[in-house]
Amino acid sequence: MAIAYIGLRGFDRRDGSGIVITASQILRVARVLGIVVLALVMVPIVMVPVYWVVNPISVPMVSRYISFKPVTRVWRPIDEISDRLKASVLMSEDGQFCRHWGVDLGALRAEINNWRAGREPRGASTISMQVARNLFLWNGRSYVRKALEIPIAGYLDLILSKKRIMEIYLNIAEWGPSGQFGIEAGALHAFGTDADAFSWQNAAMMAVILPNPQLRNPVRPTRGLQRVAGIVSRRAQKSQAYIGCLYNSGMVALQ
Repeated sequence: MAIAYIGLRGFDRRDGSGIVITASQILRVARVLGIVVLALVMVPIVMVPVYWVVNPISVPMVSRYISFKPVTRVWRPIDEISDRLKASVLMSEDGQFCRHWGVDLGALRAEINNWRAGREPRGASTISMQVARNLFLWNGRSYVRKALEIPIAGYLDLILSKKRIMEIYLNIAEWGPSGQFGIEAGALHAFGTDADAFSWQNAAMMAVILPNPQLRNPVRPTRGLQRVAGIVSRRAQKSQAYIGCLYNSGMVALQ
């Protein structure tokens, strides 16, 4: 029989298993949860402005370092990265990147409608949301993580320029099967070239292997991956109106 009584320090509850849960234990758990929530809030608030001048590393990179797995990352300034690659990634991952404030509300509404209808989620993560996840959160499907991503992404767009957000993304995304992070390491692993030298075909291939370079191989793509890369390549070559925020002049002539 469950027994509950009021004491001087609050209440004790004994469940059927004989475990006593005291008020002090509940307060201790609540305190720990409060610290975790505070950290999740404060770390981005403090670190995002720092990332204007400091090149960050990602949570997946830290995880590999801790587990003694190899990490290869060579930071490349965004102006030294192929225009073809930037256009391909933008059109593959977030075509409205230059037009939203960190969250694509239209895509998010569609995702919520899919969830309400019981349909398979298609994903509504913008590049800003992916940067938020890689820098401060964790991978894996989670509504809690998604709820945290949204305000962090908005904060990223408030503090950093679009160009800087894209630069960070291109340098922290996992782009190879064995710890290659950033487009420079990914390009060297896949094609033996630097990040400033891409054909349209190879640029599209590098774009479509995200976010799963462990299973998607740009050198030996499946027929389906080739088809998607072809679509991305055609869109990227006509994307001048969508990628101006990546350039100081606001425009670029793609070749």
